This record gives sequence, structure tokens and C-alpha cells, in this order.
Amino acid sequence: MDNRLLQSSVLYEHHNTTLYGNYTDICDVCDKTNQLEEIFCSDDEFCSEYTSMKMNCIKGFPGFNLATLNDNFGAAFMGKYEVLPGVRGKEQAEVVQDEPSDFFVLMAIYFPAVTGIFTGTNMSGDLADPQRSIPVGTISATVTTSVIYYILALLFGGSIDRSVLRDKFGRSIDNTMVVAALSWPSPWIVTVGAFLSTFGAALQCLCSAPRLLQSIAKDDVIPILAPFARVTKSNEPFLGLVLTVIIAECGILLGAVDKIAEVLDFFFLMCYAFVNLIAFLHSVLKAPNWRPRFKYFHWSLSLMGAFLCFFIMFASDYRLALVACAATAIIYKYVEWKGAKKEWGDGMRGLALTTAQYSLLKVEDKDPHPKNWRPQVLICLSTQWSKEIIDRRAVSMLNLAAQLKAGRGLAIACAFLKGSVDSTKDKNRASEVKHELFKDMNAVRLRGFAKTMFYNNHQINGTISSFYQAIGIGGLKPNTVLLNWPNDKNIDEVVLFAEELIHGAANDYCIITTKGITGFPDSNERLIGYIDIWWIVQDGGILMLIAFLLRQHKVWRGCMLRIFAISEQDSTKSDHMKAGLQKYIYMLRIDAEIFIVDLLDQEVSKEVIEKTAEIEKRQKEKEELKRSRSYINEAYEAEEKSGSVRNKLRQSDSTRSFTPTAANNVDEETSFTESPFDELYRSGTPNEENDNGIKLNLHKMNTSVRLNHVIRENSQDAQLILLNLPSPPRNRVAFNNTYMIYLDVLTEALPRVLFIGGSGKEVITIDS
Repeated sequence: MDNRLLQSSVLYEHHNTTLYGNYTDICDVCDKTNQLEEIFCSDDEFCSEYTSMKMNCIKGFPGFNLATLNDNFGAAFMGKYEVLPGVRGKEQAEVVQDEPSDFFVLMAIYFPAVTGIFTGTNMSGDLADPQRSIPVGTISATVTTSVIYYILALLFGGSIDRSVLRDKFGRSIDNTMVVAALSWPSPWIVTVGAFLSTFGAALQCLCSAPRLLQSIAKDDVIPILAPFARVTKSNEPFLGLVLTVIIAECGILLGAVDKIAEVLDFFFLMCYAFVNLIAFLHSVLKAPNWRPRFKYFHWSLSLMGAFLCFFIMFASDYRLALVACAATAIIYKYVEWKGAKKEWGDGMRGLALTTAQYSLLKVEDKDPHPKNWRPQVLICLSTQWSKEIIDRRAVSMLNLAAQLKAGRGLAIACAFLKGSVDSTKDKNRASEVKHELFKDMNAVRLRGFAKTMFYNNHQINGTISSFYQAIGIGGLKPNTVLLNWPNDKNIDEVVLFAEELIHGAANDYCIITTKGITGFPDSNERLIGYIDIWWIVQDGGILMLIAFLLRQHKVWRGCMLRIFAISEQDSTKSDHMKAGLQKYIYMLRIDAEIFIVDLLDQEVSKEVIEKTAEIEKRQKEKEELKRSRSYINEAYEAEEKSGSVRNKLRQSDSTRSFTPTAANNVDEETSFTESPFDELYRSGTPNEENDNGIKLNLHKMNTSVRLNHVIRENSQDAQLILLNLPSPPRNRVAFNNTYMIYLDVLTEALPRVLFIGGSGKEVITIDS
């Protein structure tokens, strides 16, 4: 009927009550068009359409011929309840589609039929020579199966009418399977063959799936599957078999085989896609362990296979494809988190290493433009590193570094240990410290690298110098050193701090030194108040940049910036200086309040004289204690033997030049005068001694005391104080006996302090 198939049962039921007994074949009623009216005219929707049609009886199986094959070549996908493409039929009488169809739906139904090709691969554990048998067996199975399926498709397409091919349940031929009606000598051949094929496929799954599960569990890649690694005395994976039966039974009880087949396709496709991706990555990355015996392999085939798998998945159903990808990602992260490391390694790690190598080669090893400067932090940690004693200073330093990482730069935390790489005990201890350090970094959410460094008093000078010069690779190396003020009762810490600070400045690092680190907030705190910048020396704006980066972190976001500048001039010039600073800060696009602070009397007071005498006395006692300890003497002797560093110690003192790029763009009227504390911020000279011990410079001591009073008076409500770091003296004796004393006096009674010394390369600019 115009290529629209009627259900044979409808005619049978109708003629059983009227005319059926008078006809020997159903085709005898084809010219009785009035029967269509009785069948369809009960529904006005179809009556007018069918009264104009003629019912014909055609051959559904005309035999193989090119005309039928040509008619069946074109696509004719139909929607639900359609009898022809775009034509809705009467589902109670005609052969209509029960589900919408398209290319990908049909492929999803067909695809599981070819997955049996990999049954042998799944049982590869039982093969004598898997490397030889798997390629030969898989390719042979693929070719054989493909040839058989293509031949069957051509035979069916050239032997069966298109309308009958669409009859999914054979309703037009008395509810008989189309293939069974075509079979010879009996339809039972197809029925029996279908059952045997079903049982064969089921047996394949029951044999291969448990063994595949047992192999995965035995490799200990997914720890949760460990129970399935066990086998019986006859080497049968019993637990895997039980799980396979349960999963299969659940699928049977669900019904809707077409829907289940579509879901199964995604698991197979995901598996095949990643097999291809692994082969592609190993080939492109030239992994040494990737040595395929199949000589005709090429990475482009694997890439194309992976692309086709993902394309088919997302073209079929993007929602299920996303679910499959998410499930795969979860399994991968679980394996990465809990799984054991195996000899075959991690392909994603190899890809990451290759990508990192490529990126490093693209980053030139030269100073970055000031616009691109960001703190690449090297955190130098020197604590007791004892399991019995918890030193909060290290954790607080890591917390501060994490807060500074709003700049999104590199972070390397280095634990300095007294010891030798020749000692197995020291190496084991270093491994433990590195592990604990990495755990602490993860706890404070500081992403970076953890390492350890051995030193001893004889080689500390060369160790720190070499460390600063060698750390990093290419353009990816630290530019900022984060140090903590040492415990002056621990001589080792003082000596190490001196070397770290002196060599850090000599190697043009930006130096950030903390005081009162245990009082700094952790990542769970939220501070409200002020961050005060005491801009004593023009430094290119590094203090403001560090303060700005800190405020990007949620801990310091509630704090406002205040900038204090010191003036010894009259009020008119102070107002002019404040206006220039406000213009400068505005052009830097930093929100901050500006304050000009007048100096107190510069005369040396009685308080300063008394404090100086008291400190000199304490220093004399410390020096006597030092001389009584042999390893301190050895440290100084090692220093005397270091010729290259000694030459630097004899260099004349000079003030570090800090010329801000932004200031150069400001009018001459807004230029800033030299700091009145320039003397304090000069490099220290080798100090002189008298009969009473170390002799301090009264003028520098007076400057430190006066500046401390001014800071305490104006910043008593500040959450953090940022100060310029004076250039360290090259002489180690002067560093310990005068430099650190001046800075201790300068920061007396200040809870949280950051000393920041720039190298001149990290200036911030006005232009965006």
C-alpha cells in the first residue's frame, strides 16, 4: 500500500470474522479496497487518506538483484510512529517505528556485535607469546569479521525489499523474523543459530571479563579491586565471575536491550580511545620503553582512532559522553591518589614533562620586563627539623609565601640541614624532611617544589653562593628570597642567615626578611586594619608592589594601605612632597593614604648612649662565648680562605641605587629628596673594637632609635609594617655585631615586620 506495510495480524483478525474462509492466501484480498475503509475509517485522522489508496501484495524477498540493492543504498531514517520518513502511521494497524532512528543509533546497536574481536586480547594472560599472538589474532579477527559482516549487509540489501527491511519485528509477515523467513531449509536454523550465538557471546564475556578484572586487580593499579586478584586452585577468577554474572543479570532485568547496547558502546569506545591515546603519546614522546614489535604501526593511526572514538561518543549522545569522561577522570584521579607506581609509568606525567621542557625552551634566560615581574619565591628555611619539636616558624613562612603567591609565580621551599651528602643517615633524614616539607606546603595550599640542602660551617660560604647561582632552570628561576630573622641564641642560624642575606643581595635577588614570623596570620584568618609602608629609600616601588600582592589574598584583603614618608623640612615643602607622592601613587594605580611624618630632634640623647653601652656589653659576652666554641672559629677560618668572596668584602661601601621607573615619568617638581636616614641605609663597614668589646656607631644607633619611636607612634594599630631593608655589609663580623643590632633596635616592640630590599629590576611602572 504505497510502500506502507500493514500488520498481517490485522487482516487475519478481520477475515476470521468475515471473508477469510473464502480465500486460500492473504494476497487474494489485496484488491478488496473496501477492507481498508473498515480498518482505518474508525479514526477520522486516517480515513480520508486511506480511501484513495490501493492495497497491493508484493514480494518481500525478490531474490538478489542489483535493482533492489540500488533501492536500499539511500538513507531513510524515521522518527517514532512513522510508517515512512516524515509520514506518521497508525500504530494499531501499520508497521511503524517504535523508536526514532539515525546513523548513530543504528551504529550503537551494531557496534557491540564487533567487540568480540577483543575477546582474545582480554584473555592475553593465558597466551604463551602475547606480543606476537595479540597483533596477529586481533588483525585476523578484525579482517574476518569485517568481511563477513559486509557480505551479509550486501546480501540482505540486495535480497530484501526496503519496506520489509524496516519491519523490525516482522509484523507484516506474520510476526516472523525477516532473516528467519529468508533462511533455508527452515526458519529454525536462524532461531537456533541466534540462541547459540547469544550463548557463545555470553560464554566469551564470562571467560574474558573475569580474567580481565583479575589482571587489573593483580597489577594493583586500583587498590579497591584487590579482592578480585585471588583465583581458585584451578586458576579460575571466581570472585570476578560472580561480579560479572551480577552485572549481566542486572542488565537483563532492565530490559530495553537497545538502550543498554548504547550505554555499553561508550565504555568500549572510551577504552579504545585511551588505548589509542596511550599509543599516540608514547610514539610522539619517544618513550624509551615504547618498543612495539608491529613494524607497520604509525602514530597517526592511533590519533585517528582516538579521534573517531571520541567523535562517535559525542555525536551519539553528548550527555552520556560527558558522563563517561567524568567517570574516567574520577578513576584516573583515584588511581593517581591511591594506586601503586608500576614499571610502565604514567603517560600523563611523560606528557607533562615534555610540555614543561618545551615551555622552558621558549622562556628566554634573561631579565624580564618590569611589567612582567612577579615574585618567584625561594623560601629558605633553617629550623631544628626534629620530630620531637615542632617549629612553627617554618609553617608560618610557608603560609606567608602562599599569601604572596597572589602573583602566581614559582615557589621553591628549601630546608637547610647541617650534614653531608656522603652520610647515609643524613640522606635518609633529608628525605624525611623533604617529605614533611612537601606535606606542609600542601597543607597551606602552596603549590611549588620542596628540596633540601646540606651545609657545614667549613663550606657554608661556598654552599650558599653556589645554591643561589644554580637554583632554577632557564628563565624559570627564583628572583625573590624569603628569609626569617634568626634566633640570636642559635649561632648556626645567625651564621646561615648572614650568608643567605649577603649572597642574596650579591646575586641581585629581591630580599624579603620577616621579623615576628610566628605572629603572622595563617590562611584561615581575616585581618582588618592597615598595612603600613615606611618608604625610607626610593626602591622602584617594590614595597608597594609586595603590599599590593598581599592584599590580593583573602587574609589581607580587608586591610588598607598607608604610606609614610619622613621629612625634615618645613610644612610648606612637606605639603609639596605629599602632593608629589599622591600623584605618583595615583599614576601607579594603587589605592593608599599618604602621610608625611616630621622627624624628632636629631641630637644623640642620653637614652641612646645608655642603650648603646648596654648592647655593647651584651655583645662582648656573646663574643666571648663564640670564641669558646671551636666550630665558630673554624667558620671564620673558612671565610678567610675564600678568596673570591674576600675580594668582595674589601669593596668600598656604597648606597644601593633605587631609581623608580615610574618616578622618572613624574614632573621634576614631584621628585623626591634623598632619605634623611641614608647613613643607616649604607653598607656597614668593618667595625672597630676597643677595650670594652664591639664599638657601635652612635649616629646610626640614634637613627635606629628615633625611627623606631616614629614608627611605633604612627603604626601602633597596623597589622603589618613594611620597611626598606638596608644594604647588608660584606663583612661577616660587621654583619653580626652591628648590622643586625641596628635592625633589632629599629624594629623593637613591632609585632609583624617585613624588611624588603629590591635589586632594582622589579620596579613597577606607570604604563599598563
